[in-house]
Order: sequence, then structure tokens, then C-alpha cells
Amino acid sequence: MAFNQELADRVRELLKSERNVVEKKMFGGLAFIVNDKMCVNVSEDNLMCRFNPALQKELSTKEGYQPTIMRGRELEGYCYVNQAHIKTDDALTYWVNLCLDFNKISKSSKNRKK
Repeated sequence: MAFNQELADRVRELLKSERNVVEKKMFGGLAFIVNDKMCVNVSEDNLMCRFNPALQKELSTKEGYQPTIMRGRELEGYCYVNQAHIKTDDALTYWVNLCLDFNKISKSSKNRKK
């Protein structure tokens, strides 16, 4: 899957002051790993966000919110945000900051042994 390079550049700009940011192709797009934890992902023209699952109900009412469905079930603490709702810098900043806030308290996924 391809990802929107312009959106990736906008996310990259918002993360430039963060330490320890790594970009990695995953989830069919470009993931931004902050402090060894998946923070945000650009997937096609959408933003995939990792946020505090306690905010799921509140965030699900926001325009542009789309649940992340994997293997037939909704993933708590993850969502997609439709491109139409992250066109402005303020809107994109809101979602990226939400992800960064959770990144500070989230646990890193366990590395899988090959």
C-alpha cells in the first residue's frame, strides 16, 4: 500500500522536536515510532492514531474518526482519521499530540522472536 507523502511530511514536521523518532513501513503505510513505541501511522491518505484507550468513547464522536478493524474486531486505542478532517494544521496537530500524550505513558510492544 502506498502512503500520502505530503501527509507524512506534515507529520514529520510535527515530530521534529521529539527525540528518538524512527520511521518504519508497517500497517500498510509509514509508521512513526517514538521512544521505541508506535505513535502514529500514515496509511494511504489517512492518519492511524494510537491513543489512550480510556478516550475511545469520547474520540469516536469526533468527525473523521474511523475505528481500526483488524482480524474482524475493533482495536481499542487505535483509530483512523479521514484525510478530509486533518487538512488544517490545527486538526493534524490535535491528533498527533493526542498520540504523543499517550506515547509518554504507553508500554512498548514486546519484540517477537523469529
